Amino acid sequence: MSQSNPSQVPQIKSRFGAILRATSGNFLEQFDFFLFGFYAQDIARAFFPAQNDTAALLNAYGVFWLGALMRPIGAIVLGSYIDRIGRRQGLIVTLALMALGTVVIAFCPSYAAIGIAAPIIVLIGRLIQGFSAGVELGGVSVYLSEIATPGNRGFYTSFQSSSQQVAIFVAAIIGFVLREMIPGDTFLDAIGGVAKWRIPFFIGCLIIPVIFMLRRSLEETPAFLAMKRHPTASEVFASAIANWRIVILGMMIAVLTTTTFYFITVYAPGFGKELHLSPSGTLLVTLLVAVTNFIWNPVGGALSDRLGRKPVLIAIATLSFVTAYPALSWLSHEPTLGKLLAVQMMLSFYFGVYSGTMLGCLVEIVPAHVRTTCFSIAFALAAGLFGTFTPFASTKLIAYTGDKASPAFWLMFGAALGIIAALIVYRRGGQTVEQRETVAA
Repeated sequence: MSQSNPSQVPQIKSRFGAILRATSGNFLEQFDFFLFGFYAQDIARAFFPAQNDTAALLNAYGVFWLGALMRPIGAIVLGSYIDRIGRRQGLIVTLALMALGTVVIAFCPSYAAIGIAAPIIVLIGRLIQGFSAGVELGGVSVYLSEIATPGNRGFYTSFQSSSQQVAIFVAAIIGFVLREMIPGDTFLDAIGGVAKWRIPFFIGCLIIPVIFMLRRSLEETPAFLAMKRHPTASEVFASAIANWRIVILGMMIAVLTTTTFYFITVYAPGFGKELHLSPSGTLLVTLLVAVTNFIWNPVGGALSDRLGRKPVLIAIATLSFVTAYPALSWLSHEPTLGKLLAVQMMLSFYFGVYSGTMLGCLVEIVPAHVRTTCFSIAFALAAGLFGTFTPFASTKLIAYTGDKASPAFWLMFGAALGIIAALIVYRRGGQTVEQRETVAA
């Protein structure tokens, strides 16, 4: 793809401001997206009544996963839009869609009020959220990579994932405060006629206008403006299909990030319940995990800028594969909040360092002219097929085996995929597949 003279292209005025504007929208999207997982037990009782709590929870996690299956579709449709129209405009569209899905879920009446229509409406809201999330992460990562200073791409892109951790922190602290400060046995208890679990969703609705103002002031990246011609939608689709090997390898590399992340954040309240630990204590652990996730992501990105992506990816994936089951066995034998915190801190380290490295890797192995589309498809497949399936898979594994450490097998599977893909991508002296086999648009 030919480019114009870079000196004629407007440059980013403030990289710090650009990072803040891009990731603030990502914060809102992830805050809204993960609220559903955080409060799945209460949502299950409100919208998916069943014979027992486990069946209701599986129904809610199933809808959570079905929403995530929209991610690949969103990655293709919205990814091609961003590669064709621009990073700025595309990120505004994704924010609008996520806001719509959040409003639908927040205001949907319960099953007791409108019957079978309630879970259908909630499913629609989740599908809209999943469609938007399919490209949001890729769009923000690509944006950050394109404004990065030389030699610091991993560090810059890591802030996409770090912004998610801020969202997890805020969602967890709201849940912790509500459970501690407001009396009631369950979050289905109402305050002034409003179920307590809806309050975080209402908060998400209230901050939508603020985030819209921030993202509307986002500048387009110099790299996108430097392109003389941008691919049409059909050209984007054709190039994405031509690069399917890169997309599949990227998905395999991203699986460990998504499975570990959903295990230590979204599934944490459900796992705490399986271990008979207090909901407030589990939320507090999740809150602390979000803090360490925020720290380890840029550490991982910066480390991979210095040491290279391959050694960091393989080292962390190997550690995860070897230690996941022993750690969860130790925790589940005589569970305590202290043990839960220790195990979650270990997994947080794995996730943060690996994620900060993985984001820079994905940006580098896909062709530049379809960077958003291919990145988003790879990550959406990893999240939709594996990551967001983690709460359901973990619950099902425990129910089937009776072993509360069995979710470790799911994490080990993600680690194995990561090791295999990294070895393939970085074979032949550390060069990536894309560097050797760039497919023309």
